[in-house]
Amino acid sequence: MKNILFVCTGNTCRSPMAEALLKHYGKETHQAKSAGVFAMSGEGASRNAITALGKRGIEINHTSQLVSVELLDWSTNVLSMTSSHKQMLISQFPQYKDKIYTLHEYVNGNEKDISDPYSGSLERYENTLNELEELIQKVVRKSEEN
Repeated sequence: MKNILFVCTGNTCRSPMAEALLKHYGKETHQAKSAGVFAMSGEGASRNAITALGKRGIEINHTSQLVSVELLDWSTNVLSMTSSHKQMLISQFPQYKDKIYTLHEYVNGNEKDISDPYSGSLERYENTLNELEELIQKVVRKSEEN
């Protein structure tokens, strides 16, 4: 069982959607949590993130949290939404640098960022969710192959 920590900025859009997707698709092989580099603890997922996931029948029960040493210790891998998140994590927590990747880097070997739908339309959230869903399915397949 792999423990994956997803990280974005505020922990209300991208990383909670990634967490919900991995819990949905990878429940046999993964545990998932999410956090933000600038998160305010105790906030729910954004309304459009909940709606976009709900339209696919994927449940989300989320409360935002700040990245912590406890979460980093728990994780097998830390997957950030952008290369700037990755660099921020490595500079703050250099002892964990060997398990921190961007999500794209982890599955595709490139440093492409995942666009932030924050305060955008439902369509923008759905576009981000489509990208995340494809990547999360690759995360699950990658684990099944190893």
